[in-house]
Amino acid sequence: MTKLIRIGLGALGVGAMSIAFGSGTALADDYAGQSYSDASSAISGAGQKAVIATSVGDGVSQGDCVVTRSQKASWLKGDNFSPVSDTVLLYLNCDAKLATAGKAGNSLASPEGRAEKASEDEEAAKEAAAQQAAQQQNESSELATPGGD
Repeated sequence: MTKLIRIGLGALGVGAMSIAFGSGTALADDYAGQSYSDASSAISGAGQKAVIATSVGDGVSQGDCVVTRSQKASWLKGDNFSPVSDTVLLYLNCDAKLATAGKAGNSLASPEGRAEKASEDEEAAKEAAAQQAAQQQNESSELATPGGD
């Protein structure tokens, strides 16, 4: 019986420690997933400076690179060693959104690649439907014209 009480108290102690010290939850990243041009515009609009910390790939132009994460600058400046508070570091992925032969990008096996492929397929289906509707409109207007060849 005392062994059961000790185990219970141990579990209770571990639970209390996890509540007291937190579980290390991550903060949301306001710029992750945005293009560099959109993120840098938003950062400038907030009165801060966007600085590229790292950039990988060369499949797209810099403005179209995707921000994978961002963070506030963590360095000190000046003779009085004041912390930098107006700079946001951006980490960029400049590979294509979807890999093709000879061009780096997200694999179709990855969640990002599947999402991009689904988006491309949806856009292609919308374009095909619009073209089909325009073709049907042309055919019906030709049939409605009297005396047409």
